[in-house]
Amino acid sequence: MGKIIAVTNQKGGVGKTTSSINIAASLAATKRKVLLIDLDPQGNASSGCGVDKDELEFHVLDVLLGEKSARECIVDAEQAGIHIIPTNSDLAAAEAHLLNMDNKEARLKAALEPIADDYDYIFIDCPPSLSILTVNALVAARSVMIPMQCEYYALEGLSALLQTIQQITEAVNPDLEIEGILRTMYDPRNRLAIEVSGQLHEHFGEKVYRTVIPRNVRLAEAPSYGLPALLYDRLSRGAKAYLALAGEMIRRQETMVGSAA
Repeated sequence: MGKIIAVTNQKGGVGKTTSSINIAASLAATKRKVLLIDLDPQGNASSGCGVDKDELEFHVLDVLLGEKSARECIVDAEQAGIHIIPTNSDLAAAEAHLLNMDNKEARLKAALEPIADDYDYIFIDCPPSLSILTVNALVAARSVMIPMQCEYYALEGLSALLQTIQQITEAVNPDLEIEGILRTMYDPRNRLAIEVSGQLHEHFGEKVYRTVIPRNVRLAEAPSYGLPALLYDRLSRGAKAYLALAGEMIRRQETMVGSAA
């Protein structure tokens, strides 16, 4: 079964969608089969993978409402080397649509079960808020990747997110765990960044990825071309960082499998 990872942070502007696109593409470059689910009504992960949000026949809201299967809504994002279930602004109405539906928190989980074996990794790009969409992602996922900037307010946001994860774990998804904490837009010259990074290591230990994602103009430019950084400028610091993260994730997975054996 594919490893289902929710990429989330209740604080916006932390590189969540950038990380979703680029780690998915980087893992695909290592010959892993990867599916990205765009669960953010802004649809930036969709456009960042070269998908025209305005020309979608089906999208993730159809999946949540049970009107289409997940497989029917998959789009081949050829340039990025991945598959994606895209979205557009129609998803903003999900809360109202799902309000009176049965098992509204677990609809994504049920939809993914028939296709989970088709992929090595399934990433869910969540909205930057705690909504029925984020809850669906956390119920469907086996783990959570948390991109965050190393700044004071980010620590406050992390605390709130950890409380949410604990509540989901206790109520509906006991298997949910933290996949890793990813430091984004990192500037090693910034004293506060170094201090916050130290606090993260102190509290979360090996859950903090060794790889850090630097501030990089190529990462910011790539989405406007509908490409991950790896294909926009593979020699950029941003592209190299996400490739390094992919390698780190693969090694962690292999270590876990070896330990279990």
